[in-house]
Amino acid sequence: MLAALALLFFAGGALPLHARAQAVDKKSLWKSVPFAIVKFNDDAPKSWNMYHSEKKGLLLLHLWKRYLLLDVKGEEVFEIDPQTVKPAGDDVEWSLTDKPEQPIETPEWKTRDLVSVERIRFRLGKNGYILELQIPLQANGKPMY
Repeated sequence: MLAALALLFFAGGALPLHARAQAVDKKSLWKSVPFAIVKFNDDAPKSWNMYHSEKKGLLLLHLWKRYLLLDVKGEEVFEIDPQTVKPAGDDVEWSLTDKPEQPIETPEWKTRDLVSVERIRFRLGKNGYILELQIPLQANGKPMY
């Protein structure tokens, strides 16, 4: 009887751990950001798309063959392995567990609210290219994403 109770206790305790492990491995759906503007050295790149998750302040930018994770609140950018991003129609699937430990150096980070959009401008690397994003704001002036 005691062995059966112990078995139930341990089996019941193992299920939530297993479920949590599956949840960590699960890729999140990142939805396309409509009406955003991207500039690369003051020109529009020929190939790009931007995605947002349920978590505000995190954006995934697909720029040519590159993926960049932008943490707007933390003012950090991370280079993402394109092999970890899976297309899902107009959206993509990607897990935050695949985020690298070290961000790219992003000097000259500036954020500015321009009434209907938030402008984020920074340099990729110490002497790198300038990347500018214009993201729509809600009517109350808070970021949509």
